Amino acid sequence: MPEVTPDDVKEFLATVEGQSITLGGLRHELRIGQEDKSFDTVRVIVLRLVDEKILRPTGRRGEYRVVKRVNPIECFEAELSDPVELRFPRDHETGTEMDFAEDLVIRGGDLILIAGRSNFGKTQLCMGLAGENIDSYPILMGNEYTTIDEKPSPRFLKRLRNMSWVEWQNGTGKQKFTLLPVRADYAEHIVKDRINIIDWINIDGDLSYSISKIMESIKRELGAKGVGIITIQKGEGANSGRGGQYTKDFADVEILLDKLPESDDVLLTIGKVKEAKRKVLGRTFAYMIEDGIKIINFRELTRCKACYGKGWRLNKPCDMCNKSGFV
Repeated sequence: MPEVTPDDVKEFLATVEGQSITLGGLRHELRIGQEDKSFDTVRVIVLRLVDEKILRPTGRRGEYRVVKRVNPIECFEAELSDPVELRFPRDHETGTEMDFAEDLVIRGGDLILIAGRSNFGKTQLCMGLAGENIDSYPILMGNEYTTIDEKPSPRFLKRLRNMSWVEWQNGTGKQKFTLLPVRADYAEHIVKDRINIIDWINIDGDLSYSISKIMESIKRELGAKGVGIITIQKGEGANSGRGGQYTKDFADVEILLDKLPESDDVLLTIGKVKEAKRKVLGRTFAYMIEDGIKIINFRELTRCKACYGKGWRLNKPCDMCNKSGFV
């Protein structure tokens, strides 16, 4: 057998970019036996390829990762895509969309994270987003919509019926959304270039850091025009969802849902925004939920200046904000 050359090794490595391989595995793939002259030559070639950054040692003896080749990108030849039109739910008393929506800039591939207290408005907000964008044929999946035996959950069916203002079906009676019985491995089921709503992602407390990887994998599958909307649980008063700072890594818009103190209303805070027409970050809003699904009395709040948002003043309940911390 002729002695193996660097080009022979490179030709094979090009077929396994991004994977790991050992010296033994490389010799096996190139059909090099211990008696061949190329047996020791391969080791020398591998060391040269490490210097050329084609291979990278993994830290395990004799194992290397094949570096995936990338090509430079020309920025000024690329076209800036238009923002994606995503309508937010409306106040059913005024008929107007949530105030902050017009200031958000949503682009293809963006991920909207809704982190909220248990049983406090996450699904209502997701269903509202699905209903307002029903003509875009959204994709629905997650723990909230289907049962473990892959049927629509009773609460989901009840919400569909209560949202009588939405035309969930087309003229032939076919539903205008896709319901997928997916409760894990969400990225594998994302439909490119569509609105994908996942309600909700269950994160184990000991593996809270995994939410960052889950969100990254979902973003990679959205496509040039797709938008992801996901929900996770959040502790009362926490500044982020379960997973802490990791939840913010890949979120393009973060919405935090809490209970408005001294009220049964929902407190909505904009926690993170990557692109906006004007300041949105940190703004707070409140609204009531009627019949389990309708938004009413949507309004913007500001921190009470008398008690600095604490709800107490001089060791007494603040009478300016009724102990809520907001006016």
